[in-house]
Amino acid sequence: MKEKYLEIEALFLSKYATPSSSSKGREIPIPPCPLRTEFQRDRDRIIHSKAFRRLKHKTQVFISPEGDHYRTRLTHTLEVCQIARTIATGLCLNPDLTEAIALGHDVGHTPFGHAGEDVFSKILGRPFRHNEQSRRVVEKLENDGKGLNLTWEVRDGIENHKLALHPATLEGRVVSYSDRIAYINHDIDDAIMAGVITEDRIPKEAVEVLGSTKSQRVNTLVLDMVNYSYDKPEVALSPDVQTALNRLYSFMNENVYAYHAAKGEEAKAKKLLETLYYYYFEHFDEVPEPYRTMSQTDGKDVSVCDYLASMTDRYAVATYERLFIPNDWRS
Repeated sequence: MKEKYLEIEALFLSKYATPSSSSKGREIPIPPCPLRTEFQRDRDRIIHSKAFRRLKHKTQVFISPEGDHYRTRLTHTLEVCQIARTIATGLCLNPDLTEAIALGHDVGHTPFGHAGEDVFSKILGRPFRHNEQSRRVVEKLENDGKGLNLTWEVRDGIENHKLALHPATLEGRVVSYSDRIAYINHDIDDAIMAGVITEDRIPKEAVEVLGSTKSQRVNTLVLDMVNYSYDKPEVALSPDVQTALNRLYSFMNENVYAYHAAKGEEAKAKKLLETLYYYYFEHFDEVPEPYRTMSQTDGKDVSVCDYLASMTDRYAVATYERLFIPNDWRS
């Protein structure tokens, strides 16, 4: 069965793609699977991981939103995966490698979105980047400290999924673009639903190029990338479409991501995480394994941040309440 699939890959994939048979492999070799390629196995390992399940209750942009339809890190990840797999298929790149990278790209995100990154950067005295933490999760923290033992290409794509970075494969580059395509467009939806912006404020020059609805914009971006990048050793958008996407990104930075109403609870979230950090640093025996053991090589400060970064929003809030709010106040 797998041999047939590998034959299909050899016939279908572009010369610029990354076939499963050419993977650089895993840090710890394992016996081959009779049914799945190595990238398909990586996809399954990520889906079945605890870190992936926790994305369900991690903030995308709006902290503790009222309503069921705002995006979380999990729904964002699934939208990225869908967009990336469509682009990869259109470019005859490896859709399984693309999917695995997309599913794992945000597993290192902290509770409360980028607010958590800011707190841990301040505590550690160095940038705490979610893309680097995502690689750390799959390599070292997941599976009780054993990691997921993913292939080199998937780990590289996860760490380098930010658009300013340079993944080693075109599949990784597809995920980088798909991440931005997904979050800009679904964050517009969420911001309109929250009343932060109105539809008529979306820059007209971007609407004229990309379309007036989320569906139209995503479709334009996907088709443009496939048409512009087909049979080329790079993945990119055409200049006019890239300019329109950049305009949307600037608009969102100015009007949503930096807007106080969109992050009205951010100061509280930061204070909560800082308080939890100093508590667990002083009561390190309450930090679960494998974080305590890893502190012997990584340092106690890093291990506490690893533990807190793994928490969902609601678990962090519940932990704070348990530690600092008297029981009769919570009844």
